[in-house]
Amino acid sequence: MSPITTSMLLSSLATGTIITASSYHWLMAWIGLEMNTLAIIPIISKQHHPRATEAATKYFLTQAAASATLLFSSTINAWQTGTWDITQLTNPMSATLLTMALATKLGLAPMHFWLPEVLQGSTMKTALIITTWQKLAPMALIFLTANNLSTTVLLTTAMLSTLVGGWAGLNQTQTRKIMAYSSIAHLGWMAAITPMLTNILILNLIIYLTMTTSMFYMLIVSKTKTIQDTTTIWTTSPTLTIMMMLTLLSLGGLPPLTGFMPKWLILNELTTQNLTATAMTLALSALLSLFFYLRLTYTTTMTLSPNTTTTYHKWRFKPTSTTIPLTMALPLALMMLPMAPMILG
Repeated sequence: MSPITTSMLLSSLATGTIITASSYHWLMAWIGLEMNTLAIIPIISKQHHPRATEAATKYFLTQAAASATLLFSSTINAWQTGTWDITQLTNPMSATLLTMALATKLGLAPMHFWLPEVLQGSTMKTALIITTWQKLAPMALIFLTANNLSTTVLLTTAMLSTLVGGWAGLNQTQTRKIMAYSSIAHLGWMAAITPMLTNILILNLIIYLTMTTSMFYMLIVSKTKTIQDTTTIWTTSPTLTIMMMLTLLSLGGLPPLTGFMPKWLILNELTTQNLTATAMTLALSALLSLFFYLRLTYTTTMTLSPNTTTTYHKWRFKPTSTTIPLTMALPLALMMLPMAPMILG
């Protein structure tokens, strides 16, 4: 793909998200989402391979269906209330349809089926865009309509997403699919807190973006596509191995690291609102996610693969990717927990 085409597609991607996030009219929000979808399709399918074409087709069909549902819900609301204002979503049927549409766009269970397959058919860099930047536009709409969305649907999808993200992730050997199920589980936590406190939702989203970005950058730099590949990272860079271990533990939500902060705050708020069963489901499903993060941690730091000539001399092949974004994202992904009182204050 030529640099001009790439820059045009990426700028369209950014523009679509900005239009959606800054609009107060449903049609403008829909236009932004459509721009976003149409810009990412060529990026997914740029690898001339049947898997890439399949991934692009699955992504397009799912996102088009979700956008159509969103437009349908806003049309019903406009018909009933006479306004296209995003903040005036008062029709219960429209609110439920919108919640389902946004859950599909984000990849929340039970509408999660497209995300692991699309990530597996994409390159690592495209997978990074889909799991981070592509979540911003639907999240902006969720933030704007949080008071009007269906709480029952949100809490149900939250519990389902954390459980599916944990159970299905246990069965994977491909790092992209593991990150996809990790994304589903994290978005489940965000959906759970949406009806109560949107400031914790934003904090959770920022922490999720920094952790996922740093994790994907490490996978890109070390060219790691399967769990088996993680056993040879130590030959490339011992420092990268330690950083990957800490990032995985942060994604799992272990206390000294940043990833613990959103889980702690969300469980605290859920128990305050007397949603004990929901809080317990989320906390127990976090253990499932933690298991496959720990498995990756174990293979990365404590396993030595057989030293064939290729592996033994892997350090000779210098990484070609830039590590500047990694040095920016890593401290945030690991060391923000002591700053929690200042952030929340």
